Amino acid sequence: MRVLVYGAGQLAQMMYLEGAPLGIEVQAVNVKDDSVVHPVSKRPLEQSLVQAIESADALTVEFEHVPERLLEQAAKSDKLMPSMDAIMVGADRVREKHLLEKFEVANCPYQIVTQIDQLDACIEALGDKLIIKASRDGYDGYGQWRLKSVDELQAIKQELAGLDLETVPLVVEKMLNFERELSLIGVRSKKGEIKIYPLAENLHHKGQLHVSVAPATQLSEPLVEQAETIFRTLADGMNYVGVLAVEMFQCQDKLLVNELAPRVHNSGHWSLSGAHTSQFENHLRALVGLPLGDTAAILPSAMVNVIGCSAFSRDLLSIPGCDLHWYGKSVREKRKMGHINLTATSYHELGDKLHKLMSYVPTEYFPELEKEAYRLRSYK
Repeated sequence: MRVLVYGAGQLAQMMYLEGAPLGIEVQAVNVKDDSVVHPVSKRPLEQSLVQAIESADALTVEFEHVPERLLEQAAKSDKLMPSMDAIMVGADRVREKHLLEKFEVANCPYQIVTQIDQLDACIEALGDKLIIKASRDGYDGYGQWRLKSVDELQAIKQELAGLDLETVPLVVEKMLNFERELSLIGVRSKKGEIKIYPLAENLHHKGQLHVSVAPATQLSEPLVEQAETIFRTLADGMNYVGVLAVEMFQCQDKLLVNELAPRVHNSGHWSLSGAHTSQFENHLRALVGLPLGDTAAILPSAMVNVIGCSAFSRDLLSIPGCDLHWYGKSVREKRKMGHINLTATSYHELGDKLHKLMSYVPTEYFPELEKEAYRLRSYK
């Protein structure tokens, strides 16, 4: 069995590593030059993209922003999973909002802006505390602006003045007071079978995910049921195949969808160590028609992103239940270089291990560690 992944980054690499024991060969496409490469070594393979599409059993993506011409070519093969429409929802916030409205899934109050002067009406409708997002190509805090008071409006208008908002509109959302961000990773097969991972709690710094803990703490049964209903509504509604990530804000006892990611997702990396079947293996299983694997958590887990640095002690591997996943990239500010997974028998022990991890890493690059370690150690 062979799966071709559009994108040749760390997600394709982890799919390759998880597919090998199942006899699933994973190849990757460098979408910058259409070359077919090995997902780990990045070595070019001796076949064209057309040949790779023909020989593959399934095509998929590791990120949403694949050039549309490549998605169109892939869709013509009838092997692309999830569908091009589903992938485009993840790439375009306007499409995403329209999908959520179509399926009556609660999300953040918003307005679509195609002209700068429409921001005044947004303030009237949503208040003077707003999150302004480019509808395309924004991620990890890029392509986003925060309006904290009406006094900042003119400065933000000047900053946005050079953008072509007719081509790439803005999605302007009300800034919410939410308790936390939760994400749900689930997988749906071609036959409509669904398996769902436990909710993860995400901690961000400057718009970028730094730590995920799964299962999330303090989850009520109604909240879990609400999250799973949201996933099933979206996955079934789109006739989705593969792993889908749903990021949500918890506002007291209600969940509001923030973003969708039609692929394996950073907040599901904990599953490599903390679940019976990882999100990467389950994504491949769904694509090639194998039975979906068990998504139950084995132990409380934490995933810690390594961002913008490579200088840390590999002796962190001496911590019991600690795994390092290194992506082999050159260092760049805000670039995800790898991640660290930790598992423990309790949340308190997990907090102890996060605290111990601080002695092996430059803490300025891990600003959420101390706070999360302290929080988890409060659980007895």
